[in-house]
Amino acid sequence: MPARALRGSRCPRCEVAVYPPDPACPNCSGPAEPVVLSGEGTLWTWTVQRHAPKSPPYTAPDDGFRPFAVGYVELPEGVRVLAVLDGVRPEDVRIGMRLTVTAGDGVPHACPAEVTV
Repeated sequence: MPARALRGSRCPRCEVAVYPPDPACPNCSGPAEPVVLSGEGTLWTWTVQRHAPKSPPYTAPDDGFRPFAVGYVELPEGVRVLAVLDGVRPEDVRIGMRLTVTAGDGVPHACPAEVTV
């Protein structure tokens, strides 16, 4: 799956940015404009998903469900994006670590900034 940029929106009046994009600003209710978000930020908080999500839409891999980390990544624009944390074992995840976030099918994915997926 190729990595894709995170597309959000920003209010030209009050400068609030959001993800996913919204046609209206959640702060002042003015019109928001589409924007590509930076895609690199720091881990704000995280947890480990230890139970398989409901099916559908979740489809377990052929070798079965394995726990995985998910977290909120805070981007420079002030947006916090929920993402699956790839390329890092749950025991190595640390709040404040630098992550690169990309859009894909469903929930965005993030990996340590020095690793590319």
